[in-house]
Formats: sequence, C-alpha cells, structure tokens
Amino acid sequence: MTAAVLTPPSIRQEDLRARRRTAPAPATVKSTLVGVSETMLWTLYDRACEARRDDGILVDPDSVRICDAIDYDFIGHFGEPIGAFAARAAEIDQLLKRWLKRHPDGLIVSLGEGLETQARRVDNGRMRWLTVDLPDAIELREQFLPSSRRFNHIAASVFEPAWINGIESGPDVFIVVQGLFMYLEPETVKRLFIQVVKHFPGAEIAFDVIPRWFSQLTLWGINQTQSYRLPPMPWGINSDEIAALLHSWSLDIAALSVLEYRIPRGWPKVTEDLFRMNPLTRRHLPCLVHMKVRQQ
Repeated sequence: MTAAVLTPPSIRQEDLRARRRTAPAPATVKSTLVGVSETMLWTLYDRACEARRDDGILVDPDSVRICDAIDYDFIGHFGEPIGAFAARAAEIDQLLKRWLKRHPDGLIVSLGEGLETQARRVDNGRMRWLTVDLPDAIELREQFLPSSRRFNHIAASVFEPAWINGIESGPDVFIVVQGLFMYLEPETVKRLFIQVVKHFPGAEIAFDVIPRWFSQLTLWGINQTQSYRLPPMPWGINSDEIAALLHSWSLDIAALSVLEYRIPRGWPKVTEDLFRMNPLTRRHLPCLVHMKVRQQ
C-alpha cells in the first residue's frame, strides 16, 4: 500500500500555516457524491475555510489541499462558512489528544468520517486509525488520504458486523462518531450505540448530536442555499435529555459528559452566545457527548 503523508508531531502550527499557503495546486477530482454522503463536502469546506484564516481555530492543511482539489461549487451549495464544523472537529481533536497521552499505541475507530483529516491532526506517530465508511466515500477518501500500515479503511456500512467483530475489545480503543447519528432513525441509533458499547468494554466514545427543533426542520425540508437542500436528519435530542436516554439504553456507561463546541466569530457566534446565556434555550444547541464504557 502507498504510505500516507503524515505530519510529524514536532512541526509547529506556524510551519503548518506557511505550508498550506505555499503547497502546489493538486489535480482536480470531480465529485459524484449525493445524499448524505455529499455532506462530507460541506464539513470539509467549513474546516478548510477555517484553516485558511490567520485567526482560524483549526490548523488543517490537508483539508485545504483536498478542498482545493475537488471540482465542486462549495460556496454555491453551502454558502459562507461559519466555522461550526471546524469547532466541532477541534473539540474532538482535544479529546483524542488527551486520550492518546494515556494510550499512545491505541486504536481510534472513526465511523462515517468521509473526508475528515482528524487522524493527521492528532497523530502521535504511534497510534492506529481505522475509518469505516460506505464504499463511495472510501473511494474518494483513498484519492487524498491513502491507507497505510497505521491508517486503514474499511469500505462497508457501519451496521455490517464484520468491522466490529474484527477489532479486539479493550480499553485502548476510542470510537468517534462525528456527523453520523443525526442522519439515522432513532431506533437505528439506539441499535448501533448498544452494539458498540457491548463490544468495547473500557473504551471511550465521542459523538455529536443536534437538537430536536433542527431535526424537525430538516424533516419538513430546509435549504442551506438555493442550490442545496439539507438531507433529513431524523435523530435529534436536546442536551438535557441525553444522559437519561443513554443510561436507559445501556447500564454499562461508566462516565458521561455533555460538551459544548462554539462558533468562533461573527453574528452566528453572537446569536449562539445569547442562547447559551439562558438555561431554557442552551439545551436547544448542538453539542458533543463524551463517554467511557464500563470495564467488564
């Protein structure tokens, strides 16, 4: 297999920012993604735009490189980015970096990550990373982030048992489910959650959720721009309901935290800050869940 291009941990953020400005333009790849798979371009675009900023909250030259290489009308479909997906990714980055200090040779399994470059941002030179995604997503991902000895891809539905049965359970596993659960039916989320918790005692899990009101909007039908309608997001839950629901799904949750991630600037940030100031409205904002599975 072709070796992946990895960023050595010793490179400073200033060097990474300089590299992203001077990197040669890659060959153009045309995207044929549709439906939920197309949303990986939305999150990629948001991260890349944030990484291009001198005041950006995310250092991510790989996202810039990939975004520049894809022939796609990003702004026409998704509009001006606000940095929300970059903020979400940065918060999960911090969770993973802290975990890797305790498990430097650990395995991180990322479900449905599309063109996320998180593995490159958190790499300590020793960890292992497994991406599980649909075949069309993996085919596109391989063009930019080829698999290697430590970075592997499985082209399969996350509901197929082969990927989960092929991983040895233990505390040296971290499961990331970023930008996936909201696109599933509630019963499907429950089934996958229970399956992961049951198979990985001692593991840690991080995933994001959207609030109920936004889920309902997508079911009614809402456009991001005139050219792009958001796909339905059937699973939404308010932040103050999460703990009770997950504990009702499984008795094997040892610890659980609900975490915020914040839009970095502008009027979207002002609006979000106003929501956070009121306990009655802050529950209606997107958030992250970080949990540890009980060791059996």
